Amino acid sequence: MKERLLELLQGQTELAARLAAVRDWSRKVRTTEYHLTNACNIRCKGCWFFEYDFDRTTSEVTSLHEWKDFAAKEAERGITSALIVGGEPLLFPKRIESFVSNMPFVTVSSNGLQALPKEGFEDVNVALTLFGGGPLDDQIRGHHPNGSRLEGLFETALANYRGDDRAIFIFALSDDSAQHIESTVRRIEDNGNQVTFNYYSDYGSDDPLHAAHGNLALLEEALRVREKYPDTVRSTDYYIRALVTGRTEWGEFGYDVCPSISIDHPAHEARRKNGNPTLPLFNAWAADLETVNFCCTSGHCESCRDSQAVQSWLMMSLSHFLSSVDSLEAWLDLSESYWSQFVWSPYHRRAIANRP
Repeated sequence: MKERLLELLQGQTELAARLAAVRDWSRKVRTTEYHLTNACNIRCKGCWFFEYDFDRTTSEVTSLHEWKDFAAKEAERGITSALIVGGEPLLFPKRIESFVSNMPFVTVSSNGLQALPKEGFEDVNVALTLFGGGPLDDQIRGHHPNGSRLEGLFETALANYRGDDRAIFIFALSDDSAQHIESTVRRIEDNGNQVTFNYYSDYGSDDPLHAAHGNLALLEEALRVREKYPDTVRSTDYYIRALVTGRTEWGEFGYDVCPSISIDHPAHEARRKNGNPTLPLFNAWAADLETVNFCCTSGHCESCRDSQAVQSWLMMSLSHFLSSVDSLEAWLDLSESYWSQFVWSPYHRRAIANRP
């Protein structure tokens, strides 16, 4: 691969500099996922965490002292980036502080119903969940744990994070989303936030990714909106195509190639030897601080099209982007756009605005 890169970069000074910069930065980020809590204040339809009883299979550590010790040990292990999920992590901001005080790069995944305080969390990235767009969001996510309905989730998140450059919406597209994509993205732009696309899988259904290779109308609309709002949609065309279809010209997404598996989970011994890359040091820790989950999501690979997993697959597959200079540039574009989602990254618009 090194020889091929040298060949492609001959006379490509700017491209070579971009490649060196993004690879140097990527080596500084060593991510692990932490389930901060088993509790959540809503129940999204098809949520894998509750669909597969993740909240019942492990207990939850409540001692702040134990959380701080655990975060410190993870930092000693070489982890620099905490991806904090739940449940709903913002129910316990003191636990989030344990990671902020030990790691330079922290991202919290939230349903947006509560605002993360700015003081003490100035450089914490907030990934806000959004399903379907338009009225679909409340239809899918608007349910209290007791089953009663809840409305205005998107509006609440917009109000809580208006003009907040820490926040990015993770917009999970569904097969019924096409008519709502542009209006939803426009509202996010008007709110001063950014957005990237995910793909909604209805866990627990008979065929959760029934459009096995993508809904073409949905794909075309997502690409159109991305072109119209390039400063707000932080997803490249290449990534969107891979996300919706589950494949590229050189491969198909699935367990055998997904890098987002826990390195300390015994089920992955054969997978780690198949030659496909995995995320260095990555584990997905349960809230008991002892259990290592199978992967970054449910472990049900046949129904997974998780955005972080797909993006990691693409970014760790540089060797498949060396057919031409254009192909290499596509890899650079998707890598830089991915890092631009994070407020602690040099590719984020805050960092770019502050450059001399």
